[in-house]
Amino acid sequence: MTFSFERFSATRRLILQGAGAVALAGLGNLIALPALAAANDKYPEDAFKQKGDKDAIQALYGRSAEASDKVKLDAPEIAENGAVVPISVTTTLENVTSISFLVSGNPNALAASYQIPEGTLPVVANRLKMQQTSNVIAVVEAGGKLYSATKEVKVTVGGCGG
Repeated sequence: MTFSFERFSATRRLILQGAGAVALAGLGNLIALPALAAANDKYPEDAFKQKGDKDAIQALYGRSAEASDKVKLDAPEIAENGAVVPISVTTTLENVTSISFLVSGNPNALAASYQIPEGTLPVVANRLKMQQTSNVIAVVEAGGKLYSATKEVKVTVGGCGG
């Protein structure tokens, strides 16, 4: 039995072409899927442009939130650096669909908003920029209602303004 390099080269070439086509098709799917997912999610641009916290909540949810002891907001009483203020929120409420953070004294009140998938623990932590001493508000949407917790954070070194 003789070995033919010409036959092997043709087979090798076909294998490489096929592998390349499969890789490109896979790459195309990776690029298209996030774009499709992003097209289905509406970015709340208007809410992020609001100056006041009540206006931002109204633009984001279309209604106001009521204070609740079931929303636990953890934030420092004094933030030594307003550029990185650690905050977190937890809740015992059921059917949580979103959690948002607002900073009353910032140029734009809405700092972050998260969609919470079903079956996910409703716990969110972040580091916010704060321009000045002001209230930090956590808003939790659960069961079609809005609940909130508020805490004043004193800022000693500015974050948003320098």
